Amino acid sequence: MTRAALANMPLEFRSIVPEMADALGDFFERLSSMDTAGFFHPHPLTRERANQLCHYAGKDLYFVGTCDSIILAYGLLRGWDEGYEVPSLGIGLAPDVRGTGLARAFMLFLHSAARLRGCARIRLTVFRANVKAVALYQSLGYRLERKNAAEDVGILDLCLPET
Repeated sequence: MTRAALANMPLEFRSIVPEMADALGDFFERLSSMDTAGFFHPHPLTRERANQLCHYAGKDLYFVGTCDSIILAYGLLRGWDEGYEVPSLGIGLAPDVRGTGLARAFMLFLHSAARLRGCARIRLTVFRANVKAVALYQSLGYRLERKNAAEDVGILDLCLPET
């Protein structure tokens, strides 16, 4: 779908539900076929995993950004099921909506969801070669530290005001 067609539809961020399994599977297939798929791989991006997530009932949080029934973004806050106090954030966007400001808006939504859970901090991992993501995370206040030769870990103090 084109940006022009999406412009007339309401944007919504919401938790994933069983009825979204096919649409989320389609979205995961689009993400996994892109040349930037190596930057976002929080779990297998398969239809089977999409179905599992849409029927998930644990402590971790999984969200989508949609226009009508079209999934434009997928985000997660996870780690609570494993007992971590600081959740890990992940976000993936459809290629046709990159550069629209959707990533920033979705990140702010995910930060709010973590705050509502009582989180004081949040973390993420980013490949340094993903320069647009690195710039976004730094603009949101993440402190990036070297994890390994290719990746950084970002920490955001959720008690501080965001920019």
